[in-house]
Amino acid sequence: MSRDGIDRLTLPTLGDLDWVPATTRPDLLAPSVAEALARWTAQDPRVAEQVAVVEIDPDLADTATLNAAHDLPPAVSANCVLVAGRRGGDERIAAAVVRATTRADVNTRVRSLLDVRKASFLPMDRAVAESGMEYGGITPIGLPDGWRVLLDAGVATDGEAALIGSGLRRSKLLLPGALLARLPGVELIEGLGVPVG
Repeated sequence: MSRDGIDRLTLPTLGDLDWVPATTRPDLLAPSVAEALARWTAQDPRVAEQVAVVEIDPDLADTATLNAAHDLPPAVSANCVLVAGRRGGDERIAAAVVRATTRADVNTRVRSLLDVRKASFLPMDRAVAESGMEYGGITPIGLPDGWRVLLDAGVATDGEAALIGSGLRRSKLLLPGALLARLPGVELIEGLGVPVG
């Protein structure tokens, strides 16, 4: 393991799924995700070695369903939700990424970070149309310019992987959480995810 918590040599794997380097399978990525991964790889060659993709049954795209079908630990999954709020005439949109064992603190933490009076989930039709990604596959990689990406610090734990969307329902990405924290534009936030309960 390197000093920054990112193993430089081994492609991450999880469960009984057949993982391959994501940069070798752009067909399993939404176009904006494939483009963002290519740009990120040019900046950080570890991306080509450390971001894995796997094809899944799209009916299993939901976190709980996929985890049950492949006996995956829920703590590895990271969910990405899109949140919007307004300040005056200015709409502010952010992706909040938290472990699946928590929920994004939209009403307090995200609202405060966006500096808006009220924050709410982006409606599904807008989320899909404006992100260029499929519902159930939205990921922090490849979102439109100007959207903030808020990553709970618990996702970036050294040595822990993060299972995220690929922009498509028929595949998933897996990468070290510490690498995801280095995605250009990511803001690492303490306490973004709160326990489900």
